Amino acid sequence: MIKRLQNKNLNIAEKIRSVFQVSYAVEAKLLNAIDFPPLKRRLESYVECDNDFFGYLEDQDLAGVVEINHNDDFTHVQSLVVDPKFFRQGIAQKLMRFILNSYDTKLFIVETGVENKPAIALYEKFGFIEVKQWDTNHGVRKIKLELVRNSYA
Repeated sequence: MIKRLQNKNLNIAEKIRSVFQVSYAVEAKLLNAIDFPPLKRRLESYVECDNDFFGYLEDQDLAGVVEINHNDDFTHVQSLVVDPKFFRQGIAQKLMRFILNSYDTKLFIVETGVENKPAIALYEKFGFIEVKQWDTNHGVRKIKLELVRNSYA
């Protein structure tokens, strides 16, 4: 089940951060990143954030989270993370489909590390195409992908 998460609530923000931490620890290894800024994100930044957060619940467990920055021009998938205990169960795919069906913008944007092949494969499955690559100041090569819809889902 997917539901909106009230990230302003400290207890919920702690649960969100917990999923981000375990998921980003796996991604940091995948990217061979020594200094990985997402792992340094403080709890307060979740509580104070105005982005939309949605969670995938497996029984009572928060198995996955997607963070969305949305305006009239585009929907930016800021983060899409799954707790490693729930890998390979289609949760990221369900969250992605939910976002594409819930936001009516023409342009969707995602970014990830170039070496994060599972994430790139997921986004490409939904029709995202690469538009840019660059090197970050913390040693990770990133990729930006976009999906432009001609009609709304």
